[in-house]
Amino acid sequence: MRELVLILLPELVLIAVASVLFLVGISKRAWARRLAASLALATLVMLFARQFWVLIGTGEPVPAEDAWNTVNNSSFANYVKLIATGVGALTVLLAWPTNPDATGSRSLDFGGDAGEFFALMLLSIAGVCLVSVANDLVLLFLAIELASIPTYVMVSISRPVPAAQEAGVKYFFLGAMAAAVMLFGFSYLYGTTGQVKLNAIGDALRSASVAASPVPAGGEEEGLAVAPTVLTDWKMLGVLMLLAGFAFKIAAVPLHAYAGDVYQGAATPVTAFLAFVPKTSGMVAIIKLLFTVGGSHWLVPEEIVRLLWVIAALTMTVGNVLGLMQVNVKRVLAYSSVAHSGYMLVGLTALAGAHLSLPLVRAFQVQPDALEGVLFYLAAYGVMNAAAFGVLQMLPSRAADLGARPRGYATDVTPPATTAETYEDLAGQGRRHPLLGLAMAVACFSLIGLPLTVGFFGKFYLIRPALQAGYVWLVVITVANAAISAAYYLRIVATMFLRPDPATAEAMESDIADAAAEGTAVESYPRRVFPIGLAVAASALLTLLFGTFFPATNQLSQQVQEAALSPVQQPYRGPATTPGAAPPPPAQARAVAGAVANR
Repeated sequence: MRELVLILLPELVLIAVASVLFLVGISKRAWARRLAASLALATLVMLFARQFWVLIGTGEPVPAEDAWNTVNNSSFANYVKLIATGVGALTVLLAWPTNPDATGSRSLDFGGDAGEFFALMLLSIAGVCLVSVANDLVLLFLAIELASIPTYVMVSISRPVPAAQEAGVKYFFLGAMAAAVMLFGFSYLYGTTGQVKLNAIGDALRSASVAASPVPAGGEEEGLAVAPTVLTDWKMLGVLMLLAGFAFKIAAVPLHAYAGDVYQGAATPVTAFLAFVPKTSGMVAIIKLLFTVGGSHWLVPEEIVRLLWVIAALTMTVGNVLGLMQVNVKRVLAYSSVAHSGYMLVGLTALAGAHLSLPLVRAFQVQPDALEGVLFYLAAYGVMNAAAFGVLQMLPSRAADLGARPRGYATDVTPPATTAETYEDLAGQGRRHPLLGLAMAVACFSLIGLPLTVGFFGKFYLIRPALQAGYVWLVVITVANAAISAAYYLRIVATMFLRPDPATAEAMESDIADAAAEGTAVESYPRRVFPIGLAVAASALLTLLFGTFFPATNQLSQQVQEAALSPVQQPYRGPATTPGAAPPPPAQARAVAGAVANR
């Protein structure tokens, strides 16, 4: 029991604080609502620091697994917890209640439900952390749903307008469908193997594979088959159903259709949360599934690799093409999120398919690089995306404040947004507010993947292993899609700096002058709010820091390598200098590759 508590300490802390926040939410006083935000932020910052010290090997040693092998600890799991709590802290700052009565901000209105709102955020982050350590089918399903179900409620209560409630209902029913598909896949994996532990399921799949298709002499190393796993029809069906359910979580084609409506309908801070947390849980779940099927050598069947190839290409292309067609910037970022899922699937394709096109020794060298690219990109995307959404919520919606009807809004419908959502809202704002314009430019340049930003290294780490694995056409599609995405990202920057809107600017100045003459206070544009500004500044600075300051980039890359070079289920036993510790992952990878080469 002690081992279980130590492994699940971050999750238990998050759930305990969330329970306290539900009780705090009973109070309808403003100080209670501010306390809820402060407790959520303090908890995430404390857990982020704890995970950082654990990863660098100076924290308290964490057991490798519990007595029932339901959860296990690894450098992979600790890295996922690190980025989940770190980016989670940024999203709490974006959702900070800045109104005088602490009922939300200009872009968020949860009313008196601040305690419940921040409790749901913590529960969702706890679900992501739990996915990373789960070694049991039931626990993995519950963890994925724990990361998802709170977001359905957050979307609906984020602002009291029909668009938000409609988005919440759509998201809920489609999420229920995805959960049913996942349960279908889990049931077939259990039914065909008779196991519920992921490592036991993997052993059963590979044992049946070797029995059905014997490995040639010299084709095994320490009892692990180095030929691709062969799945029967029923096992393949279970794996495909799981991939479909996980694809919904990352908004991959063809299960991406909800993204535009849900991202637009939710309040901007909630949209920023949706762009990272469910995507991370789905991506981690796919990695664990591929490891379960392919084992520590990632010997995934060719049919699954081809499917990943197709989904990656379609997801990138569909996401970027739809992004070009939008007039609402939140919808643009929604389809941008779809495209970025496609980029990460490129890395997963190289991870799962390297053994099909390369000699085993070379494949064992490429696979850690591919997983490293995916994990690096998860962190990079979470950081650079926060700045874009933060800038949107610090700028006003001119349609709401001035009674205007810019393109993108129906003439007979009052727009629900009180902060920027359309290109019309952004026109000229970069010159009126240079710092916000600069932060948006940094975020957009990084999302494109331009040099001197963390996004450049993220795309480089994804493309390099794909090239090494021989997926040249997939790399060509990736580069072409990055060029397509530049059209709408640069349109955002150009609108803020190059497109004047004198009529609206004059109307705004006239409204301010009239209000001053009447003696009424007028809120400045944008409203100066420290927590949201801190999140935007931190996101922009980290985007530049990891893109230009190479010691910082190398430090992040080193942590990613530690997570990527060890199999997902391999126990994490601390740094190599610890007496009696297992050899570091690089040594393990070299030993396996050398042993196979000697055969």
